[in-house]
Amino acid sequence: MAVKRVGVLGSGQLGRMMALAGTPLDVDFVFYDEADNTPCSRLGDLIKPSSENALQRFIDSVDVVTYESENTDAELVEQIDAQVPVFPGSKSLRNSQHRLTEKTLFRTLGIATPNFERVTTKEELVAAVEKLGTPIVLKTTTMGYDGKGQAVVKTPADIDRAWDALQGNELIAEAFVTFSRELSVIAARDQMGHTVVYPLAENDHSEGILRVSRIPAPNVTAEKSQQAKTFITKLLDELGHIGVLTLELFDTQDGLVANEMAPRVHNSGHWTIEGSETSQFENHVRAICGFPLGETALRHTHAAMINIIGKNGDRDLVLSEPAAHLHMYGKSERQNRKIGHINIVADSDKALEGLIHKFDSFVKECG
Repeated sequence: MAVKRVGVLGSGQLGRMMALAGTPLDVDFVFYDEADNTPCSRLGDLIKPSSENALQRFIDSVDVVTYESENTDAELVEQIDAQVPVFPGSKSLRNSQHRLTEKTLFRTLGIATPNFERVTTKEELVAAVEKLGTPIVLKTTTMGYDGKGQAVVKTPADIDRAWDALQGNELIAEAFVTFSRELSVIAARDQMGHTVVYPLAENDHSEGILRVSRIPAPNVTAEKSQQAKTFITKLLDELGHIGVLTLELFDTQDGLVANEMAPRVHNSGHWTIEGSETSQFENHVRAICGFPLGETALRHTHAAMINIIGKNGDRDLVLSEPAAHLHMYGKSERQNRKIGHINIVADSDKALEGLIHKFDSFVKECG
């Protein structure tokens, strides 16, 4: 049966961009979310979980279901999947929701990770510091986003502060990785097991929030490009993943080291809307609907994405530049909130950097 209606758990900007990509493919969208006036409010039907018989009405109204966040309730996903397919499946979701489980999966597949230890008591934290050395990054094993749920232990003197901030949670202590930059690789896998991979992105973060992505990541060796492709292909196949998967990576002298994965379309892939032959959002819709996957090649030799965080900035500056494309999410201004992004395309590294510099005010406003 042809897929005509996609259900989305959530109704934020990722759901919005999925709907914008899927609508030309003659796919309709139904969103399952309690919030009012969301980015998706005008792009499909909204069913509130608190309304009468909400979940069953949602299930009965769609052909396939997906989600926006790795923090989605895995038990809810499994409950829905008993009646209508949910992609990506709960195996991908559960592995991405728990950092210890995730890192163990990486190790099993031969994907390099930082050294790590499980921490549930202060004594275990002390032991982890002794074993791993300092600095370490202490993280909650679940939840946490954009730098939340983390503390850095630079010296043993920081143990008390870090423990006070995060105690009460299961934690993972990760050895600090010496890296030159952060990268991400995004891929999509369809229901037949076919896979397409996007070029590596170089990602600049500040205060735990992505600010700028550059594509393709400059000066990446052929060996590291192949390593990234191998890593994410192994994950896709092991998980039986259907849809888009993102793997965040550290670029080190000895090769790529995996940080974490996200079983969804990703902020560092927003550039694909104008920068790639097929956006990550369209390929996610294609994959979960059983359509053929689209080409991932760059339309221009270079692309970039600048997040608009907190404040709107000078929209006219963006709209007056032919090589720039503005995407706003219909969100109000609020500190550290992602309210939109700018995509840039260029035919040289110099031209790309010039355009990024032109919109430097947006990057500065992010802070």
